[in-house]
Amino acid sequence: MSALAQNYKRKNLAFTKGNGSFLVATNGNKYLDFVQGIAVNSFGHANKHLIKAMAKQSKKLWHVSNAFKIPEGERLAKRLVAKTFADSVIFQNSGAEATETAIKVARRYFYSKGKKHKNRIICIKNSFHGRTIAAIHASGSKKMTQGFGPKVPGFDHFEFGDHKKLKKLINKNTAAVMVETIMGEGGIKVIPSWCIKSLRQLCDKKGILLILDEVQCGIGRSGKFFAFEYSKVKPDIVPIAKGIGGGFPIGAVLMTKKVAKAMVPGTHGSTFGGNPLAMAVGNAVLDQLNKNLLNRVKKLSKYFLFELNSLKKKYPKIIKDVRGMGLLLGLQLFNDQTNFIKKLMENKLLTIRAADNVIRILPPLNVKKSEIDMALRIIERVCKQLN
Repeated sequence: MSALAQNYKRKNLAFTKGNGSFLVATNGNKYLDFVQGIAVNSFGHANKHLIKAMAKQSKKLWHVSNAFKIPEGERLAKRLVAKTFADSVIFQNSGAEATETAIKVARRYFYSKGKKHKNRIICIKNSFHGRTIAAIHASGSKKMTQGFGPKVPGFDHFEFGDHKKLKKLINKNTAAVMVETIMGEGGIKVIPSWCIKSLRQLCDKKGILLILDEVQCGIGRSGKFFAFEYSKVKPDIVPIAKGIGGGFPIGAVLMTKKVAKAMVPGTHGSTFGGNPLAMAVGNAVLDQLNKNLLNRVKKLSKYFLFELNSLKKKYPKIIKDVRGMGLLLGLQLFNDQTNFIKKLMENKLLTIRAADNVIRILPPLNVKKSEIDMALRIIERVCKQLN
């Protein structure tokens, strides 16, 4: 029996090594990995540039306290600010920490303005913002919050797409609206650009903040650095993680100048957040995340979506919908996706589930077209088997 706690329902599969889009299991089998740590490994497994950066930094300095300046973090923050809407960055270790920090920043902003009553955050019901106590209550999921009471106050919820309810929820105590630009765990639901624009306008009108959670859909996965860039809006706060570390644990919160001013010394901290080793890896990720790569992601996404929609037409009783943007894609099935995912794995393709009977497809950003074709053949093979 494993000494690990049973809070994960793990597949009976373990790996010895990986390279690019592939993993080699302990049984010797080779798998096409379109999970990539759940959109974490931006450049696949054993990326040479990331290995070189980590090895170089590991020989110099791993960790120092945030009581001192960390040049590697200063550099990464400066590069993120130059690439994005942000004026300031707080580094963390994970997506959950980043969303928790985003909540704190929003509340602290109004507190600093003498508006202590403005502390409630509006979120989409059954969204996903992490698994810490505040984050699960922000998500508004009964399943995730069950057994973890008492309820953490300060969050209000509306159903995906229910704009009337959203508007009704805004009151004198509302500090911010926080949504995932593309809901990952919630079923690969893309919030349309017109909706993001409307959210920005609504927040401006009501004098509240807009938090766009890009933990899963950010850092190039949509074909742009951030998915919200398609809507040409400027959010106030954006939590990120996953892809920025390329497999190494890094989280961050990006903020505009006006909200960042509220985060004075003593308001927030993180022991490991922004340590030299993590920052060296983050910089190595940005080294590779250039315009050519993003254009390639968009091109491959267009091809992948076209072919998946062709399979939907060919197997209309199996595939209900094709969703997503960039290389954050989803297949919604008519039936429970468990068996389909199992069959894909038996055919050496790794995927992962999401809500709404959706199978998430998350290849690395540098995936080859031939690897996408391989995945398409496997998906069609399983469709034939289950048709």
